[in-house]
Amino acid sequence: MRDPQKRRFPVAALLIIPVVGCGGGGEGVGSAPGAAYDWQLPPGFPEPYVPASNPMTPAKVALGRSLFFDPRLSANGTQACASCHDPQKAFSDGLVTPTGSTGDTLPHNAMGLANVAYLPVLTWANPLLETLEDQALVPMFGEHPVELQTYEGTESILDRFRDDATYQVLFEAAFPGGPGEVTVGNVTRAIASFERTLLSGDSPYDRAVFRGEPAAMTESQVRGMDLFNSERTECYHCHAGTTFTSAFQSASSTHGEVSFENDGLYDVGGDGSYPPGDQGLYEITKDPLDRGKFRVPTLRNVARTAPYMHDGSMATLDEVLEHYRRGGRLIAEGPLAGDGKENPNKSPLVRGIAITDEEKADLRAFLEALTDETFGTLPEQTSPFGE
Repeated sequence: MRDPQKRRFPVAALLIIPVVGCGGGGEGVGSAPGAAYDWQLPPGFPEPYVPASNPMTPAKVALGRSLFFDPRLSANGTQACASCHDPQKAFSDGLVTPTGSTGDTLPHNAMGLANVAYLPVLTWANPLLETLEDQALVPMFGEHPVELQTYEGTESILDRFRDDATYQVLFEAAFPGGPGEVTVGNVTRAIASFERTLLSGDSPYDRAVFRGEPAAMTESQVRGMDLFNSERTECYHCHAGTTFTSAFQSASSTHGEVSFENDGLYDVGGDGSYPPGDQGLYEITKDPLDRGKFRVPTLRNVARTAPYMHDGSMATLDEVLEHYRRGGRLIAEGPLAGDGKENPNKSPLVRGIAITDEEKADLRAFLEALTDETFGTLPEQTSPFGE
């Protein structure tokens, strides 16, 4: 990799690349400052919710794209947002849990960012973190664990962008008004704007259900979809709608919907506990009934985002399906021993499913039908640095 302190990229390329959702099109950065963003939504997708304090513009999205992939945002210049959210892995990282720029191990698996614009609550278990703008501050300024360590010499880090001729153009286009536009607030507004464009809606499921192409799904995938949406498995109760999760908010929503669920992954000591320091929603609420409750992740591109669960403790979709077939995970020995099937806080929907091996294979096939092969490959979703 080139020296991150000296990276350069052509302004012209950024000024003409479309920066919209799935399928491209729309306005480029060369549009007038403040131009309205032209959503190019996949069929069946409503317009995402956008905070009034940070309206979408093509220029802001282009700046956010550059910042998302630029390791100069970290204190030591070694990591970018994309280090944990790699387009080639559907904006996840393929690791059990990530490692921060200074070597700290993070406690939770890196979620993929597909359709993150529709989520009213971010991260695995923080009900207070409601916007992408606020979420971007966590890796930048969190100290336990350290991620980007942007808090270490913040002004010096911002000077890297203030002194860069290309970024001077990008910031002025995104936030016109003078030399003070390179601020932490504008950095997070731009990154959040880019993240809202990461729409994924071109899977075999989408083509079959929303585009009138029934042959896009195999017979096994259709059987799996029917089983997934049945009262027999009840998968759809937690993984529903556009996002295939229980969290959703669009431009027309009166309020965001979200739930946190305990799926019986642990029952340390038999009292509903999860591993120390990683008790889910309980870490915020201190309500014993919230031990082990985490936000339900999306199933979009799930075949591309292994390993699974909030702590990355399951390596394959087969392992996940077996977990739900049993109704909880049994850990026979060791410090985390316990039978998650008996966890008193477990969701009543995770009760065990009587399915054959063939039906399990059909369910896995349906999950694979949620794979959007174009997601993370479109030019507007990849690094502008050519790396």
